[in-house]
Amino acid sequence: MFKNQLIMNIHTIPDLKKNRAQPFALLSNHLMLKTLYACGLWLALVFGVADAAEAVDQIVAVVEDGVITASELSEKVMMVKKGLRQNNTPLPPDKVLIPQVLERMIIDKIQAQLAEKAGIKVDEETLRSAVQSIAERNRLSMDEFRNSLNAEGIVYADFLEQIRNEIVIGRLRSGQINSQIKVSDREIENYLKTKSTDSGGDAEYLLGHILISTPRAASPSDVQNAKEKADKLIADIKKGLDFKQAALGSSDDEQALKGGDLGWRKKSQIPSIFVDFADKMKEGDVEGPVRSSSGFHIIKMLGIKRGGEHLITKTRVRHILVKPTEILTDEEARQKLLSLRHRIENGEDFAEIARGNSDDKGSAVKGGELGWVPPGALVPAFETVMNELPPNQLSQPVQTQFGWHLIQVLERQQTNDSEEFEKNKAREEIFKRKAEEETELWLRRIRDEAYVEIRLN
Repeated sequence: MFKNQLIMNIHTIPDLKKNRAQPFALLSNHLMLKTLYACGLWLALVFGVADAAEAVDQIVAVVEDGVITASELSEKVMMVKKGLRQNNTPLPPDKVLIPQVLERMIIDKIQAQLAEKAGIKVDEETLRSAVQSIAERNRLSMDEFRNSLNAEGIVYADFLEQIRNEIVIGRLRSGQINSQIKVSDREIENYLKTKSTDSGGDAEYLLGHILISTPRAASPSDVQNAKEKADKLIADIKKGLDFKQAALGSSDDEQALKGGDLGWRKKSQIPSIFVDFADKMKEGDVEGPVRSSSGFHIIKMLGIKRGGEHLITKTRVRHILVKPTEILTDEEARQKLLSLRHRIENGEDFAEIARGNSDDKGSAVKGGELGWVPPGALVPAFETVMNELPPNQLSQPVQTQFGWHLIQVLERQQTNDSEEFEKNKAREEIFKRKAEEETELWLRRIRDEAYVEIRLN
């Protein structure tokens, strides 16, 4: 699972690394190959092997004021092929896969350029935290994580650059798209009402998606051509063409290199233009083409899971916070908390000590109590320790961005009827649906507006 996740993560983040010498990876013309080979030998004698490789590396696309080279494209294609093999997805011919990979790289390059112009950067601490979170999600130490990357043939420095670029593009999209999306209380109410009367509300669907796009100012002939292409693709799929192969070869959607796989989703998380089909489709069914402002969509029901109740664990917890100051150093703050911990262990009342010593004034007046806390409500460092702590036991000092904490769990309970939790989930799912729809339109717009010259034969 980790390997697949790791490879697919890399497929979805922009590849902005400078040239790595694979000068002949995409050259199929025999005469050109012979000419470049001879040129390469001469350059190798004069300038050395590395300079020769650099000199014959071809530009396969010009994107605004940047370029994509043959070696970059070749490396990306190899990564994609590796991921597809690990997911047991049949590989399409190179003449189909290579243009699809190049188009993804072009869109990534455009986003990276927009982010650079906007001055979006990622500091080293943010990058380190992001990588550490990936390792923790896979239950690996940093050393084990590095070894896993090496086993996959992935250079750690290259991986860091990939993650940095993913964060940058995420921030760009957040500023351009997410900040413009609003979810009203009325939408949440309607969502919850619909879910309460929807017999399939707990079901999960695995959908495949293909987009045959149309230009923003599409002419009638553009629309007709796209519709005919979508109709033919549907007919071919129903005759036995593998859906993932069709997506890899024809889809203009961001998920094309994953075979159009949108992942498991609840009905509320499905793009709104498909949601009416979900309950009516059986596994294996294909629907479309569905028209939208982006073009024509084809969907396939790859799987259905009927769900049960969703339980969450709430924790009643209290804490004492000691903040470092200009007078109190970080280590002195930790030692002060250890001293308070020792007093509590010797019989003093936790609540009284919290009232007199905690720098979290909001909870101090309540004896340090934070009340019943749902998952995800607290910062990760605090929540991780809290979740592992047995009731009534004191933690060791825990550091977060707020200072040093002494934590005590009072009790836990499982519930599936938290009104606030349901509202938050509804808000997240509505937001995600809107963001996906807006992202698709935004990507198409920036691609149409950018200067792109493809030089790949």
